[in-house]
Amino acid sequence: MSLYCIGDLQGCHRPFQRLLEKLDFSPSRDTLYLLGDLVNRGPDSLGVLRSLSALGDAAQCLLGNHDLHLLALWQGVGQPGRRDTVQAVLQAPDSQALLDWLRHRAMALQRHGWLMVHAGVLPQWSVAQTLALAAEVELKLRGPGLRDFLSAMYGNTPDQWDDALEGADRLRVIVNALTRLRFCTREGVMEFSSSEGASHAPAGYLPWFEVPGRATRGTPMAFGHWSTLAADASTRTGLRHNALPLDTGCVWGGCLTAARLGAKAGEFELITVTCEQAQKPA
Repeated sequence: MSLYCIGDLQGCHRPFQRLLEKLDFSPSRDTLYLLGDLVNRGPDSLGVLRSLSALGDAAQCLLGNHDLHLLALWQGVGQPGRRDTVQAVLQAPDSQALLDWLRHRAMALQRHGWLMVHAGVLPQWSVAQTLALAAEVELKLRGPGLRDFLSAMYGNTPDQWDDALEGADRLRVIVNALTRLRFCTREGVMEFSSSEGASHAPAGYLPWFEVPGRATRGTPMAFGHWSTLAADASTRTGLRHNALPLDTGCVWGGCLTAARLGAKAGEFELITVTCEQAQKPA
C-alpha cells in the first residue's frame, strides 16, 4: 500500500494520468490525497473530475480556491474570469453529479501524521482548531444553504482571525486562510495581492509557514496553491519549517508532483512528471 499527496492539477488531466502510470497506482491498494485546485486554467477539468470521482475512496480531495470558484459559477453567484476553462464542466450531461461530488470534498485533512490543506493555516490555529474550522465550511458546502454561503464567500475582509467572529465574516476568514493564504504578519493578518516566492514577502509579512511560534509547527504539513515556491531549491530537498509545498506549476508548464509518504510522519519521496502546458501566470 502506498500513500501519495499530489499538488494542484488545475485541469491537467493528461499529466495526471501519466503521473498515475509512473506511480503504478492501484485504487485497490493505494490512496491519493489531492491538495485542491483540481480544476480551471488547464485544458481538461471535466476529465479530471470524472477520473477522480470514479476512484472513490482511493482519491481523497481537498477544495482549493479554483474549485470553490467553479461551485460559485454553478450556483450562479460567481463571475467568470477571462482565463477560466471550466465551461465544459458546467455544460456536461453529468455536471450535476460531478459538482455535487465536488461540494462534498474536504477543506482540510489529517492523515498518517500529516496535516493537509490547499493554501495555509493562520499562526494561532492548532491542528485541532484547523480541522474544526474546516468542518464549519464543509457543513455549509454540503447543506441546503450552498448558494447563500457562496454568494458571501468573496472578499478580503476581515483579514485576521478572531474567535468572536460570526456568520459570513467568520466563514470568509476560514476560506481565505485555507485556500488563498501565502503571506501574513506574525499576528496573522493576511495579505492577498502578492504571489511571488517566499523571498519576496511584502514589508511586514512572512510566508505563513515561517511565522515564529506557529501552532501547527510540530505537525508536518502538505499544501499546494503556491507555484512560485517551486523556484526555490529547498522545496525539492526537504520540508520548509515542517511544511511541504507541492504545487510545482503544472498548469504553467512546470511539472506535476506527488509525494510518496513514508512510514514515519514527515518522511516522503518526490515523484514528478513534466507537463505540456505553455501558459503564463496571470
